[in-house]
Amino acid sequence: MSIFGDLERFLADLYPYRVPITLAAVACAVAFAWVVGRRGWHRPVLRLADANRALSALLIVVVLAVGVPTGYYLLSPLWQRTTLVEASPLDPAPVTSSASTSGTAPTATVDLAASPSATPDGAGSAPTAEDSAEPALLAAGEFVGADDFHFARGRALLIESGPGDYVLRFEEFSIRNGPDLYVYLSPSADEPAEGAIRLGTLKATDGAFNYELPAGTDLEGLDYAMVWCDQFAVLFGAAELE
Repeated sequence: MSIFGDLERFLADLYPYRVPITLAAVACAVAFAWVVGRRGWHRPVLRLADANRALSALLIVVVLAVGVPTGYYLLSPLWQRTTLVEASPLDPAPVTSSASTSGTAPTATVDLAASPSATPDGAGSAPTAEDSAEPALLAAGEFVGADDFHFARGRALLIESGPGDYVLRFEEFSIRNGPDLYVYLSPSADEPAEGAIRLGTLKATDGAFNYELPAGTDLEGLDYAMVWCDQFAVLFGAAELE
């Protein structure tokens, strides 16, 4: 499928010039149709189609059966958008409180069954430093699209959600949609290089959402978050984490 990726990159390079190219293509098509009509080049084709109606119909059916699904698969992401908003690991945990009927200040509700260290007789171990560790932001970066066509914007956050647990979060995120898009942590900004970690399919084209890293992940050298098209080997956007 690399040939399709090369074709997509070539078309993406032409994207900034889409208006003059479109106008030129329309002008050429009109001129070609005028020449064909004036010189009668279309008449043999019409006679051949009329003489072989069954074959002509079969060719049309085959072209439509192959072209329509393929075109829809490749082009539909241009107008399909999805939005997802997930809570951030950095958001403070909600605190449940109950107000006293006597007018005194509200008191926090403690679940004794879920907190052995808070039993009435003092039984149970006290919380350790690891238990009380709060999520921390380790690195962040701004998304940059691969080119004018493959736009990407927003922030990538690398968060330690707990001791040894890490989350890659996208915030205020928006990107060009495409087929077979995956999220990677990679040593390189150009492609998922050796040692890159694939975190899963792109959850949405817009919004804020999280990817949990596999347990025991070594973050050394994983300096880029990227969105990559696996099928056609095309970069859509990347953010340097620093």
